[in-house]
Amino acid sequence: MSSTSKPFCRKCLFEEIDRDGVYSSIKELISALTEEKRTEENEYRHRLEICRQCNSLGEGTCGKCGCFVELRAAKADMHCPHENHYW
Repeated sequence: MSSTSKPFCRKCLFEEIDRDGVYSSIKELISALTEEKRTEENEYRHRLEICRQCNSLGEGTCGKCGCFVELRAAKADMHCPHENHYW
């Protein structure tokens, strides 16, 4: 681990850890979504708060499906992959 790398953070999103510039790539993908396909900002933040509470979250990645939770939450037609579908 380099001196600029942050330690593993189970409940963090890429927005907070930005390891290897991944969050920059995620932000680019989100901004490339058309407005019709993008989740409204309040709903997006709500989804991320739910993900933060989930035991399947690990370093910005969902343990249920392997997705980047910030990207999945940004897509209006997506849902939580957990068997309980939290959002």
